[in-house]
Parts: sequence; structure tokens; C-alpha cells
Amino acid sequence: MGTSTSLVAHPSRRGPSGPLLRVRSRSGEERGVDDFQVDVLVVGAGNAAACAALAARETGASVAMLEAAPEAERGGNSTYTAGAMRVVFHGVDDLVQLYDLTEDEKRDVDFGSYSADEYLDDMGRVTNYRCDPELTDILIGRSFETMKWMRSKGVRFQPSYGRQAFKVNGKYKFWGGLAVEAWGGGPGLVDLEHKAAVKAGIPIHYETAAVSLIEEDGVVRGVIARHKGRKVRIGAKAVVLACGGFESNAEMRTRYLGPTWDLAKVRGTRFNTGAGINMALAIGAKPHGNWSGGHAVGWDMNAPEFGDLDVGDNFQKHSYPLGIMVNANGLRFVDEGADFRNYTYAKYGAVILAQPQQFAWQIFDSKVLDKLRDEYRIKRMTKVRADTIEELATKLEGVNQEQFLKTIKEWNAAVMTDVTFNPAIKDGRGTRGLAVPKSNWANTIDQGPFEAYAVTCGLTFTFGGLKISNEGEVENTDGHPIPGLFAAGELVGGLFYHNYPGGTGLVSGAVLGKLAGDGAGKYVAGRN
Repeated sequence: MGTSTSLVAHPSRRGPSGPLLRVRSRSGEERGVDDFQVDVLVVGAGNAAACAALAARETGASVAMLEAAPEAERGGNSTYTAGAMRVVFHGVDDLVQLYDLTEDEKRDVDFGSYSADEYLDDMGRVTNYRCDPELTDILIGRSFETMKWMRSKGVRFQPSYGRQAFKVNGKYKFWGGLAVEAWGGGPGLVDLEHKAAVKAGIPIHYETAAVSLIEEDGVVRGVIARHKGRKVRIGAKAVVLACGGFESNAEMRTRYLGPTWDLAKVRGTRFNTGAGINMALAIGAKPHGNWSGGHAVGWDMNAPEFGDLDVGDNFQKHSYPLGIMVNANGLRFVDEGADFRNYTYAKYGAVILAQPQQFAWQIFDSKVLDKLRDEYRIKRMTKVRADTIEELATKLEGVNQEQFLKTIKEWNAAVMTDVTFNPAIKDGRGTRGLAVPKSNWANTIDQGPFEAYAVTCGLTFTFGGLKISNEGEVENTDGHPIPGLFAAGELVGGLFYHNYPGGTGLVSGAVLGKLAGDGAGKYVAGRN
């Protein structure tokens, strides 16, 4: 990003309709910008925004990106992700078009396949079949080609061995349909996308938050932004909103998600405050999707209020299918093995938030400790360890000890030990006779040492947002496109309801980002 830029306002100099701005490169050079004007203005600088900017630039349009965050916190929620990407593929021959594999990997790793029908089934099943049919078809149908396009822009991918595969009989086997992740996770993805943007001649203006849309005669013609407290007027022939949902806005969380959601931790950026959504609604955009829902996971109980880039997504604790979770009353409250983690983790944060005191403990015994995900081995986490279950009970802060020990006794008696344990498949090794059953991967908790991890709710992004057309245009409440306004990423409503298939966020951001960028570029070309 050696040529990336940031806006610097100089109050002593003014253009005809506002302050004269200077764009300063990282090398320290400055150039004046009078009445900042661009063909396509992308609000946001995460994965969806970058894909929109790159796609619009391909049409020949001049493009700029606005990033509310300082450069050190750039990229929105994309920077905080692990980088998993859910994409249609039919085997190794497809995967080698996305990343390089050795001959040994091609021969010895069971990557499986993931068809469009399986993708559609997963989207339907986890959203209670509420997902927008047209948006879902676009997401699925364009997932592979969009990722090939991203690779052509310099984005790198790799097999997701660390979190999406288990070794079975000495051979890696992928489960849950996820075999691809961004090289370097979310930070690596954002870095490569920003490098591609700068290479394409797209400036990225940091600490410059859009606050309202400029609308004239029903046509969007730019934005009013704020750079370090100073208002900036930026004209554009088309605007793409790709600046995230409202998860970092405690007031909006409580208004739309409900009571106690102001108490939730935020997994990602502190800058996703719903500004893009509110700007569009203010000029008559149509709200769409699951406004009372969001992607929320089990997150370390003592994590900071917002994401920490030094830790990334490692405050998450997603190996609960291998153990049990108990609340403050010492009771289990959810089927930890209802499905693969990829299909339950994004809704169980809300379940944890609904428990007494908004926390839970995840419990594991020595039989599965070697199978816990990487995030269970970081330094910053709320963890206790004990050699006996009685000792563990005394260390579970806030938990009814007597009831916890009773829960463990009943649990051990209910496990179907006659069924073979296999974490790579839905093994049917469940429980019998419990009020809250476990459907798969049940193990007795009777061999020390024991470990427990305290979690609360970590909110990733909100599901409610704007209605867009099949060309990425924002629609108004009458169902017509708002001329000059496009949207992509987490502020688009309609894809996710109640839950979310893991790895879909980055792919939907990329697909809808390219859709919006293509649409904005064509719109500008048609007006020239």
C-alpha cells in the first residue's frame, strides 16, 4: 500500500463549494483536490467495498474509497475474520483454480465437493427457508467465478486445514463444505485487496466517514463526509454503500435486536454503526431482511467490548460440539451437537446471551483436548483446569456447583457409548433420556484433566439492511431503484435470517460487491 492516501483538510483554503482538500500519500507528498469529484464513490474499505471498487474500476470509471477508520484499523469486519469462504466446487480440479496444491495434497487429502444444490440446501435450512431466493441464487451461482476473479486481482487463497478438517485414519477430511480460506485470514485478505485497489489507481481515504447522501431531484450525486471533525463534500455519479451493519451501535442493537443486546460484545470493528443504512433510509430506501437478527457466537467472557486486531477472531470458542455448555444454574441449555459447528455457531451466541447473567462455561475432558481448535491455545482467555470434576466445579465462577455436579452425573449416564465417535461426520453418538439432548459427538466427561472456558455473546454483524435489485441497486419503498445508489456487504438485507452458514459472509460480500461495482460502473457509463 505504498501509494495509499488519506485526506487532510486545510481550513485556510476553500474551493467554490467547500474546503480545499489535500490528499497526502504515505511518502508524505501532497496534491490539492478542489471539489473532490469521482465517477464511483465506494463507502467502506472492507472485502465487499474493495470488490465493488475493483469491479467499478474495470468498467473504466474513476473510483475512490472512503474508510471511517484510521489506517491501522482498516477493512471493517473483514479484517477480523478467519478468512473461511464457502464456495461451490466439484473437487480438486476446481480448487486448483483457486489455490496451488502439491501432488501429495491432491492424492492424500479428502477435500470432498460442495455443489450448488448443497449450498442452497444449507442456506435454506439454516435460515428457515426465509433467505431471499434471487439474492441466494446470485450468491451461489457466482461464488466460484467471483473467487477466480479475486485471484486474478492478486488475492490468494489456501486450504482451510486448521479449522475445517479433521484427521481420520491419518488422512485429512474436510467437513461442512468449507475447503477454502483467504491467505493470511481476514488481515491478509484486506491487505491484498487494498494493494490491488492502489495498483488500479483507486485512492483509499482514511478517517473519512460518510454521514449523509447528496440527493438532487431523486438522484444520488455524492456524499457529505466527515474527516477528523471537518465536513467534506464529495461528488459522485454513483455511490456504493458497503460500510457494514449496525452491530457497533448499542442503541440500534437494543432498538432492533431487543433487550440485553446492549450488553453483547462486538467481535469486529467499532466503526460499523449503521451509518450507511441510515443514510439510505433517510432518502427513502426500503428496509429488508431480519432486523431483529444477527450473527452472534460464543466469545470469551472477558474479551474487550470491540474486536482486538492483535487477537483477531481467536476470542471465539467454537469447539463446543466436542463438549457441553452449562449456564449459571449449572444446567445444559442447548444441543451442542445438533449440527456441524458451521451451521450452529452463528446462532448460539444469542442463546448464550439469553442465559442468566449472559454467560456459559464450555466443559471438556481429556479425551477431546487434543481436538480443540487453535483459539483454545491463545494466552488471553478465561480458562480453568482441574484434575477432578469436583475440583472443576469449585472453579466455575458464577455456577451453581451442586447442580453442575448433578448435571455431569446425569450426562455421563445418558451418553450412547455403544456408538462410535467420529468428529468428521454426524456420527449419531448422542444421549438418551435428557431434557436437552445432544445429537452427535457426545462423550462422557469422566477423564481428567478437565478444562472449562467461559463465554458470552460476541456479535459479528446484523442481518437487517437495505433491499437491492439483481444489479446491486438500492431500491426505494416503492420497489424502484434509487438512481445512482448501490449497496453491498453486511448492510444488504435478505440473505440471512436467524442463522448463517459459516464462511458465507466473505463470499456474499465479494459476490455482491462485484455486482454493485459492475452495476455502478455501467450506470456511470450510461450517463456519460
